[in-house]
Formats: sequence, C-alpha cells, structure tokens
Amino acid sequence: MLNRKRFIQQAAMSAGAMLAGPSIMEAASYFNPLKITILHTNDTHSRLEPFPMDGSRNQGLGGIAARGQLINKIRNEEESVLLLDAGDIFQGTPYFNIYKGEPEIKAMTSLGYDATTIGNHDFDAGMESLATQLTRHANFPMLVCNYDFTGTAMENKTQPYKIFKKQKLKIGVFGIGIEPKGLIPENLFGVMKYLDPVQSANEVADQLKRKEGCDMVICLSHLGNKYKDKNQVSDEVLSKETENIDLIIGGHTHTFLDEPLVYKNKKNNDVIVNQVGFAGIILGRLDFEFSKFSGKKLTKNHNISVSQKTVG
Repeated sequence: MLNRKRFIQQAAMSAGAMLAGPSIMEAASYFNPLKITILHTNDTHSRLEPFPMDGSRNQGLGGIAARGQLINKIRNEEESVLLLDAGDIFQGTPYFNIYKGEPEIKAMTSLGYDATTIGNHDFDAGMESLATQLTRHANFPMLVCNYDFTGTAMENKTQPYKIFKKQKLKIGVFGIGIEPKGLIPENLFGVMKYLDPVQSANEVADQLKRKEGCDMVICLSHLGNKYKDKNQVSDEVLSKETENIDLIIGGHTHTFLDEPLVYKNKKNNDVIVNQVGFAGIILGRLDFEFSKFSGKKLTKNHNISVSQKTVG
C-alpha cells in the first residue's frame, strides 16, 4: 500500500509539473520580448563612394564601404536584422551613366539587402535595363504592389510583398510606387499600369496582417513624405488612409527626419514613418520589441551618419 501511495503522489507531482510548465514558459515570454532591428536607406542615387573632400556640406559622408562596415557591425550585435531600401537606387553619379545600374545592384547584393522598392529614377535607363540588372545581379526582391508590369520587360521581375521570418516573428514587407505621369518620361514606363496606392496598400496590408498572420507590416514607399497639395498621395496620406501598416520606410522627397513621425490610421492605431535623406549618408535604424505583456513597441531610433570616422 505504501509503494502504491508513493507512486500516486509522484504521478500527481509529475502531472502538476507538466501543467505548470507551459505557464512558466508563457510567463517567460511576457518578460523576454522578441527583438528586431530594421536598417534602412532611401534615394541612394548611385552614390557608391563618399562625397569628395572638397569643403562641401557632405564631404566624406556616404559610400558603400562605410555603410557595409556599419551593417556588419550591427548584424554581429543583433540576432534579427532586416536591411531595406525605399527606391531611387539609380542616377546621380557617373557610375550610373556609364554602367546603367550594374554596380549599384551588385553593391546592394554584397551588402545583403533583404528588399527594396522601385523609385522613379530606377526607370532612367529603361525597363529593359532594369530587368537585366535585377535578373543578373540581384539576390533581393524588388517589391511593388501598385505597378502592373504585364506586357513589359519588367513583367515577373517584381513581387508585391515578401514575408520574412525572424525568430518566432513574421514580418510582412511590401512596396508602393509613385504616380509616373509627369515624373517619368512616358517612353520609359510605356504600357505599365499605375494602380491606386491607397487601395493597393490596404489590400496587401490586409493580406499580410489578417490572412498571413504577420506580427508587423512594413511598407517601402516611394511616394514622398508629405505635400502641401493634400490630393497628392504621400506617406502622411497613406498612414491615415490605411488600416494595417505598422511602419512606413519612405523615400523620394529626400527628407531628413531627426525622429520618426507618428500618425493615426483609420483604426486609430499608430503608424510610424521614417526617411533618412539621400545619397546613403545616413543609415536609419529602428529597434522594435514584441511581447505579450506590452505588445509591439519602438524602443530605439538612431540615424547613423555614414563615414569612415563612424566605423573607424
């Protein structure tokens, strides 16, 4: 009888431990949040080398080598990193005029970019050239959901979104392009169809948030930060007129934001918007934490000046 009693006691204790286990694990997840670091650029405009030391405001700033050293340092320090770009990779230095985008795409591949969107200047050598550079030299996707490239050289060369899995997190990233008429010569975008950016963004963000179950939805936007003409769609308008975007990485207007802007969307939830100027002289960094206890929150914003002094 004694042995049987002890057996029952031990079995009960084991069962209790098994029941308590998940609670302990669940409690730990409340106080040990998952973290992700978002690094981003926009409007780098073929600036592969630093600005020359000529006494100008940006002398010594930028360059692929210095940017790469910063990115590698952060990747060595953080477990989960995404490197994103908001378009206008091309145009601005002789590298593009001579090589039509090949060194720029190769440089982004070597730096390990996870995704970019398309800017208006990325059409400057024609869609055939852009398609060739992406096919031959890019190991990252170009994301855009409101350009229909059917019947053009860029057909099947872009995708509307991509989902990245970091630890237990699902991060959905999609791209939005600017209205081409009046900005891009018509012979360069041809029969490409421009779709409404707000409607397209709402549809894709809904797909990512509700159907794909993403923990965070990021939009790579080349619409521009904000405009006096409120009828012109900008990141400000996109933030307020959509429902499921958490973060907008912006481009086009070359806006240097010291701190991210925060807007309320149609559900009255926060949408964070950031943009870091042009020419790759700033590397944007946004650190987020995810936990069941406090939800999703931005814990750190750091605009990093890119120069040899920064990394040396």
